[in-house]
Amino acid sequence: MSRRTSLRSPYRLPVDPYVLMLLGTVLLAALLPASGTAATVAGGASTGAVALLFFLYGARLSAREALEGLRHWRLHATVLAATFVVFPLLGLAAGGLVPAVLTPSLHDGLLFLCLVPSTIQSSIAFTSMARGNVPAAICAGSFSSLAGIVLTPLLAALLLDSGAGGLSADGLLRIVLQLLVPFLAGQLLRRRIAGLLARRRRLLGIVDRGSILLVVYTAFSQGMVSGIWHQVTPVRLGALLLVEAVLLAVMLTLTWYGPKRLGFGRADRVAIQFAGSEKSLAAGLPMASVLFGAQASLAVLPLMLFHQAQLMVCAVIARRRAADPLPEEAATGPGPGRVSAR
Repeated sequence: MSRRTSLRSPYRLPVDPYVLMLLGTVLLAALLPASGTAATVAGGASTGAVALLFFLYGARLSAREALEGLRHWRLHATVLAATFVVFPLLGLAAGGLVPAVLTPSLHDGLLFLCLVPSTIQSSIAFTSMARGNVPAAICAGSFSSLAGIVLTPLLAALLLDSGAGGLSADGLLRIVLQLLVPFLAGQLLRRRIAGLLARRRRLLGIVDRGSILLVVYTAFSQGMVSGIWHQVTPVRLGALLLVEAVLLAVMLTLTWYGPKRLGFGRADRVAIQFAGSEKSLAAGLPMASVLFGAQASLAVLPLMLFHQAQLMVCAVIARRRAADPLPEEAATGPGPGRVSAR
């Protein structure tokens, strides 16, 4: 690779192909929304897909490994505080932008985004790219996902109105049956089927992504049929993007400089920044379909937009962090063939 190419590479902004597939699914729902009998069939298939997704999450997540990682409890407590305390507080604060900047429905979606657990795959990938504490990122992402199964619905019940994703008795029953029961079943069967799942990773990836695309199609079809998209104008959409950019910038700043004040080293700070500032699209979309019902289309829009923004921004940050000298390198100077950070 030439020096010129390597200098340009940190500024390449990745566009996740899966996000393009999601946007294509939204367009399909706008042009050919499911209605009548087709909507009933799609709704039933979506319910089954959500249950399957959480069964697979339970079967693949190692609770033992996540709990063993609690030996580094200060790091995990910091990530959980960022994910389930700071994010929700910022989402609540954004309520002051209603109705001048955001509609109530868009704010509900933004607040829901703030309640979703952290990612696993992308936070690990960016931490590795930035030469951070990868084992800590693995444990932090896994533990956040485990905690989110319980905390996300509970926080939604506390912070969202019952008509906008809060919990009624029926909603609580749906969450237990569609999310918690399949997840626990996957955990119970994990030891028996873990080997099979490991050998079928590619097929499972197709099932995961296909199930989420079905959930998105069903949600946006319901939104089209009920006319909910009349609430979103280009100006409101632009305002939402701006608010999310500010939200991401604030969280990236807090999760980098806050851990420094708490005494964490560079490698831990990298893991905290990526695990504490990102949100899981894979976990959030199925949860939204259960929590919001017919209103899910507007609820998942902020999460989909935030997901792409976090990928682009965190990729740039990770590549820049990869060029930073590690503490031992800063003390000894650049080694042979190493390019100085300056």
